[in-house]
Amino acid sequence: MSIDTPTASPDAPPQRFDTLALDPKLLRAVADSGYTAMTPIQAKAIPVVLDGRDVMGAAQTGTGKTAAFTLPLLQRMLRHENASASPARHPVRALVIAPTRELADQVANNVKTYAKHTLLRSTVVFGGIDMKPQTLQLKTGVEVLIATPGRLLDHIEAKNCVLNQVEYVVLDEADRMLDIGFLPDLQRILAYLPKQRQTLLFSATFSPEIKRLAQSYLQDPILVEVARPNATATNVEQRFYSVTDDDKRAVVRQLLRTRELTQAIVFVNSKLGAARLARSFERDGMRTAALHGDKSQDERLKSLAAFKAGEVDLLVATDVAARGLDIADLPAVFNFDVPFNAEDYVHRIGRTGRAGASGLAVTLVTRDDARLVSDIEKLIKRKLEIEPFELEDDRPRRAPRRRFEQDEDEAPAVADRGPRRSESAPPPARTARAERPSRPSDPIFDQPYEPSVVAETPAPAAQQTEESNSGAAGPRNIRVKRKVASLLGGSS
Repeated sequence: MSIDTPTASPDAPPQRFDTLALDPKLLRAVADSGYTAMTPIQAKAIPVVLDGRDVMGAAQTGTGKTAAFTLPLLQRMLRHENASASPARHPVRALVIAPTRELADQVANNVKTYAKHTLLRSTVVFGGIDMKPQTLQLKTGVEVLIATPGRLLDHIEAKNCVLNQVEYVVLDEADRMLDIGFLPDLQRILAYLPKQRQTLLFSATFSPEIKRLAQSYLQDPILVEVARPNATATNVEQRFYSVTDDDKRAVVRQLLRTRELTQAIVFVNSKLGAARLARSFERDGMRTAALHGDKSQDERLKSLAAFKAGEVDLLVATDVAARGLDIADLPAVFNFDVPFNAEDYVHRIGRTGRAGASGLAVTLVTRDDARLVSDIEKLIKRKLEIEPFELEDDRPRRAPRRRFEQDEDEAPAVADRGPRRSESAPPPARTARAERPSRPSDPIFDQPYEPSVVAETPAPAAQQTEESNSGAAGPRNIRVKRKVASLLGGSS
């Protein structure tokens, strides 16, 4: 397989769409969309596709790859345009395969926009929703079919669509399809197609696996690239901050406030992490939506539509939103987690800075992310500077509370319990345990123990006589010593 490179200079001035050999109906649709000048990838790819050559297109995301293959394919299919109501007169002639539902839906919207003044029909099929409405659309006949691999195979096996008249095949974001394991499905789908066809392969990153795929299914393709493969957009400001896991959310809030960012996409690595982080930002008072694979297709489309309409400030998403989403004037992207796959970094930051606008891409790096950052550096062939982040302590502080004690101003008036510590005296040293409350002082109770001395007083004569007669000098059953005369040995 030989790969030719066009001789067009990347520094040439932008060309206008009306300089191309396009039908006036297509030019009018382009003008209705507000475009006059082509992007570099469009200027180099459209003439090659119009010539009927296979193409490998490499460019950063957000540079207009969808129009680069949609407009020339529509132009070549205009010869089949007809107003017949018969489905047999509208077979599938162009097949566009996309890795994700969101990208497939976006490509379908672009195809409808550019073909609105023609009689060409188009539809999109993807998983996550009922097949019946899609089946009805396919039965009426369509010239352009946009699909994800899994749902397309479902319709093929159900005999809802026939692909034996396909003339053009587009593999959009082919590297992503390989990453998520769609290669067996792609091989099955391509086996249903005619051998003679024009195949276009577009992607922002080119890996060795992509080149092997091109060798198998493309015939003498022309390599069309407007920048170094796997390069990031030059109009996106990339910042890497060293933070801890606990401070990540506060860093995002502070950057949104200090940079005056109205909207942003926050990328995480897991579906569970996306749901939890979205709830956390909701508790912080931000309008937030989550976008991940566990949500139904209807929920994902609603979240995306709300974000595009400005009803949501933060879209917390996994890498299902990293490919192909075209959101106009998105000011910033946050990599809350460094992506496991270095190619995903290129696609994530490509959601901002689209169509020549400037953007901000912030990646939050922890101590455990050194290897992932190194992989990104190897991919984009650039040394990344990781900066420390100074976090403003805007969290409300509680007044210090001392257990078992009340503040002096709030304490009820009680009797003076002893001398107080002077204000100028140093505070006592803090101990591990809380101080015990002081007990009331009692001068008698606090004296040390001393044995009491009882004075002996002579008893009255009557009492002595009674005691001597009864033989008891105290309580009952206690015998009292009798006095003995000194002549008999007694005391004098």
